[in-house]
Amino acid sequence: MVLRPPVEPMLAQAAESVPGPAVLRAGVAYEQKLDGHRAIVFTPAVAGGSVVVQTRRGSLVQDRWPDLVAAAEVRLPAGLVLDGELVVWGRAAARARGAAALAAWWPAYFVAFDVLQRGGQELLRLPYAERRTRLENLFTGHSLTAPWTLVPMTTDLAKAREWLESRTDVFGVEGIVCKPLNSKYLPGYQGWTKIKRRDATEAIVGAITGSLTRPQLLVLGRHDNLGRLRAVGRTVPLRPHLSQQVSEHLAPAYPGHPWTGVTFASAWGSRDVLDVTLVRPELVAEVSADRAPDQGMFRHPLRFRRLRVDMGVQDVPPFSQGPAAAAG
Repeated sequence: MVLRPPVEPMLAQAAESVPGPAVLRAGVAYEQKLDGHRAIVFTPAVAGGSVVVQTRRGSLVQDRWPDLVAAAEVRLPAGLVLDGELVVWGRAAARARGAAALAAWWPAYFVAFDVLQRGGQELLRLPYAERRTRLENLFTGHSLTAPWTLVPMTTDLAKAREWLESRTDVFGVEGIVCKPLNSKYLPGYQGWTKIKRRDATEAIVGAITGSLTRPQLLVLGRHDNLGRLRAVGRTVPLRPHLSQQVSEHLAPAYPGHPWTGVTFASAWGSRDVLDVTLVRPELVAEVSADRAPDQGMFRHPLRFRRLRVDMGVQDVPPFSQGPAAAAG
């Protein structure tokens, strides 16, 4: 069977630590997890066909990545399907009309972590270890270089833990993905495990959902270099005992709150709006954050750990357009 877009990608479920002994005994590969945009690249099976770039949700967006398409036409063999991550900043939401200009400033890199088809032969039923060997042979046999990159992989648990602790200090690497060596590629199935490094950092409580006596989640901010309070993210819903602790320190917003009239999305990229209550932005919250900031904001919900009543808002890391700063 020849694969044609859209192909539903295999997925990973989140975990706090590496898989247990039973999974480890069966053999596991560990790959670096990158903060990019999931994509599947298809090269045409016959001359005259077109390269296709598919998003995780099945949209075809090759017109937004003209540099990647051009590189695929020159370097990649026919009948190939690669799964991986598009790593580039500032272009994923760009319209096709401006894609060529953006490509000149921010070239795209495709970090491949799986091969689903080679030479028109579908490979989904092969175990991961065999697919990885074929992927490595593809890169070696065709001398692939940028923008094509092979994701780093190891079967050494100690090495994977080293990646989790040190490589995630590099902007763009946010954790590891664990994949059983004997696993088939199952579209739509959460058969892999992703582990993100999470760091403790601080932010200012500027709004809540729920009520002052029973807050449900916190909307957090940081001051930029002009002293403006900029939203950086929200927490996951608070557990009851933490909600009670926070409620004891909340105060109603004063007139002229910096977020008056501002709306907040319920999730990254969502059009749904949170129903918030503004509060006096004087409380500092310590949160656990993963490594997926974008333009100073955290892409994923934060986990509230505690109030830092020993800190003032002036002690909170400043809002940054680059990777969000993390405090110890």
